[in-house]
Amino acid sequence: MENQHEHDNRRYVIGGVAVLIVAVYIVRLFALQLMSDNYKLSADSNAFLKKVEFPARGTIVDRHGELLVYNQPSYDLMVVMREAKDIDTLELCRTLGIGRDEFLSRMATIKAGRGYSPYTQQLFMNQLSDKDFSIFQEKMYRFPGFYIQRRTVRQYQYPHAAHILGDVAEVSPADIEEDSYYQPGDYIGKLGVERSYERQLRGEKGIHILLRDARGRVQGSYQNGAFDRKPVAGKKLTLGLDYKLQALGERLMEGKIGAIVAIEPRTGEVLAMVSSPTYDPREMIGRLRGKKQIELSRDPWKPLLNRAMMGQYPPGSTFKTTQALTFLSEGIITPQTPFPCYHGFSFRGLHVGCHGHPSPLPLVPAIATSCNGYFCWGLYHMIGATKKYGSVQKAMNTWRDYMVSMGFGYRLGIDLPGEKRGLIPNAEFYDRAYRGSWNGLTIISISIGQGEVNATPLQIANLAATIANRGYYYVPHVVGKIEGQPIDTLYTRRHYTRASREAYETIVQGMRQAVIGGTCHSANTPLYEVCGKTGTAQNRGHDHSVFMGFAPKDDPKIAVAVYVENGGWGATFGVPIGALMMEQYITGHLSEASAAKAEHIREQHISYGDTTR
Repeated sequence: MENQHEHDNRRYVIGGVAVLIVAVYIVRLFALQLMSDNYKLSADSNAFLKKVEFPARGTIVDRHGELLVYNQPSYDLMVVMREAKDIDTLELCRTLGIGRDEFLSRMATIKAGRGYSPYTQQLFMNQLSDKDFSIFQEKMYRFPGFYIQRRTVRQYQYPHAAHILGDVAEVSPADIEEDSYYQPGDYIGKLGVERSYERQLRGEKGIHILLRDARGRVQGSYQNGAFDRKPVAGKKLTLGLDYKLQALGERLMEGKIGAIVAIEPRTGEVLAMVSSPTYDPREMIGRLRGKKQIELSRDPWKPLLNRAMMGQYPPGSTFKTTQALTFLSEGIITPQTPFPCYHGFSFRGLHVGCHGHPSPLPLVPAIATSCNGYFCWGLYHMIGATKKYGSVQKAMNTWRDYMVSMGFGYRLGIDLPGEKRGLIPNAEFYDRAYRGSWNGLTIISISIGQGEVNATPLQIANLAATIANRGYYYVPHVVGKIEGQPIDTLYTRRHYTRASREAYETIVQGMRQAVIGGTCHSANTPLYEVCGKTGTAQNRGHDHSVFMGFAPKDDPKIAVAVYVENGGWGATFGVPIGALMMEQYITGHLSEASAAKAEHIREQHISYGDTTR
């Protein structure tokens, strides 16, 4: 009995071991066949060659159909690591014009890349020249595992509008992590429209499946292309940009630091966006893009900075229009209300200077002559109107709400990356700064666009467009049309401010008077009615020259803002540049006299520090 029991135990042990072995095999087979795709990938790689077909990236044209950005053929060298065996490395390097160390470095980088697979094509070298492509194609049979991938690269037609158009470069690991559409070696928009409209421009990839024999030789399309997918080209973008206007603006800003923004008031489309200094977008393509990017990023004049929407400046006297709109709408003043200005605002020991003009004077002449005293008195009376508001804090926040409704203090939402918000202070800001003890005199400089107030040239241009529309604006945008789909409704809705229509009509009168016989008189023309407002923004060095305006007065087609750092009086650079931009857009060309004036302005370079730009 004891032997029988021992025999039974052995039988159970042996049976258990057998069951365990079978279970291990089942689990392993399950893992290999169902949970892992390594063998499937290997089998697929042996039987098929899947070639990605890249779509043509969408073209970009200006508002008149002028081609700005297009595509040209390019060739990338791809490698399937599992197949790249027994190749003549020395001959490969000689053919490509690279050293053995570079070859090994490229192969190591591929293997270390995110999502690397030895069974799929990996980018070895991008953008081969036509010559390199032809030489390599003749010898390709000697390098198993290496393939030519046809695609396109961006070309920029003109040396202008770099900050608007942007550029395209190879995807980063972060791009791949964010969107599974991309694989190492793919291209993506990095700046400007190329970035913000990447999904519309990139299109959809296609795939071509080729069948291979047992020796890995391509036999042709798999099932006559039944499982192929054709690429879908990216969508064409039509910008609101007027290319000739943009080119003029960039010429006028040569040798100067600053920005010009022109907007079509009835749509909000950006007609021109100039940031100076700038760079040639044609230099930001190909293998040398990275080198050029580093060079530009190290330039102390920061040509990569889009000052039109990233530069945050004191708006100067252009801001007086927002004050007048607020004071009128809140009942602080009427158009006939006079304020004294004896070479400035003087009260309780505080003095804010002003140039000579008649005094006292009502609102319209105050706008026309850009009277500092008038707007200082207006703000003083508003912040001190405690019977109306209850406290200086409530009055201040009411003022702030008007400024925000006019597009200041927050990003407008333009369809370009990197826009800055500027600064509009509120009561809490001053409570922290002055520990709750402050009044209208403490903050009087904000009434003339100085002090804590900051704005971008884009916001100032938007103010001009809002006045042109008598109280509303469309969010500025550079893309006017997208092929086959509507633009975002953000750019088709009217945004009304808190100021009244009647207040806007009065401001228009003041801006028209500024051109007829005030600070903007050099912008006057018999061709159409111009409305404008100068600004001379105080600075630690030379003052900044500022101008905003629109034309024609009763059928506005263009609103423009000009900001020239250290340019002096608004009438020195701001007014003539703004006037030339309006003439070019409204008439389609510059007169002979205006062309001569434009050339004179182009030749006037401003000295910044020890360097003249």
